[in-house]
Amino acid sequence: MGFETKLTRRELLAGATVAMVVPSWASQAQLPNDSLVPFRYRATDEALADLKHRLEGARWPERETGSGWDQGVPLAALRGLVEYWRSGYDWRRCESELAGWPQFKTRIDGLDLHFIHVRSRHPNALPIVLTHGWPSTIVLFSEVIGPLSDPTAHGGTASDAFDVVVSSVPVFGFSDKPVERGWNAERTARAWGVLMQRLGYARYVAQGGDWGAFVTTAMAQQHATGLAAIHLNFAQTVPDVIPANLLPDQKCAVAVLNEFREKGSAYFQLQSTRPQTIGYALADSPVGQAAWIYDIFNSGTGNTGNPDAVISRDRMLDEITLFWLTNTSASSARVYLEQVALMGKHNNPGWHELDRGGHFAQFEVPQLFTEELRRCFREFRGA
Repeated sequence: MGFETKLTRRELLAGATVAMVVPSWASQAQLPNDSLVPFRYRATDEALADLKHRLEGARWPERETGSGWDQGVPLAALRGLVEYWRSGYDWRRCESELAGWPQFKTRIDGLDLHFIHVRSRHPNALPIVLTHGWPSTIVLFSEVIGPLSDPTAHGGTASDAFDVVVSSVPVFGFSDKPVERGWNAERTARAWGVLMQRLGYARYVAQGGDWGAFVTTAMAQQHATGLAAIHLNFAQTVPDVIPANLLPDQKCAVAVLNEFREKGSAYFQLQSTRPQTIGYALADSPVGQAAWIYDIFNSGTGNTGNPDAVISRDRMLDEITLFWLTNTSASSARVYLEQVALMGKHNNPGWHELDRGGHFAQFEVPQLFTEELRRCFREFRGA
């Protein structure tokens, strides 16, 4: 499928829209260098029918021998999620929501990269690039794009407005899948620097969590042209030797770290060493894909055994379905393989601790997340 028309950069930045409808399996021709091409995704009816057929024909294992989530997602919990996915969930709702944001593709470093670009209606808005991690996509920022770009419509002030760029990390969602090694956080950071310059931003800030925090930190370490400040919602610094005289909150952090290493890091080990192997299973089974990500939603929201109480089923299934329709399970798992070699090179300069919210703060506490970004970047506004 070709592009219907070409627009000048001025027309694109002014908000002109031309839809490029992309079937879920289609590979696109390479974009011309430096072009910004409007993008819109619509899954085919055949792809959604195939998903429903696979859900209906799933073969289930026996019930776990323990209780709770100790052995992974309990059978009853996953059956409930999958049944809702099959009979109650509406992907077209999510698709329509995504279509409401201006989306584009542009070619950087050999890949066609996808991003949302929402210019604020408020003058002097501060540009910000937001980067997700795994198992997230651009959907992670659905609840905060509006409040960040149009604060007066969401209880804020015009002086806190942002021009919002949300980029799909290479191998995720609608961005291209690399066919070579080397697409780690540092390479992605360089691509984001090019993207922000291509959008005409001489000065901007950046935010990221999970692997997005590594990308954002790398942008700062690389002194990306125009980058004024960064915000992270993911702690990256772990000392080689943990001292004995810890404060109570430090002891709690160490306990959480040890719990993760002993009981919660299996997915990390597998995706950082055998992403292709797990990719076969996830690409072939939507139930397997759902279990793989649902388990992370539980651990990322405090291991309560009830992630649905913190993040709606619709939001979790938005993410799971996007992974399924774009067949990015194996490619996104490779982020771990690529990034392990860079582990330990980043430093976290400090943090502000909230009393609520976890790994998926953008979903869990979008109001607090938005206010954190407003507070963090106020001193970096203006020339």
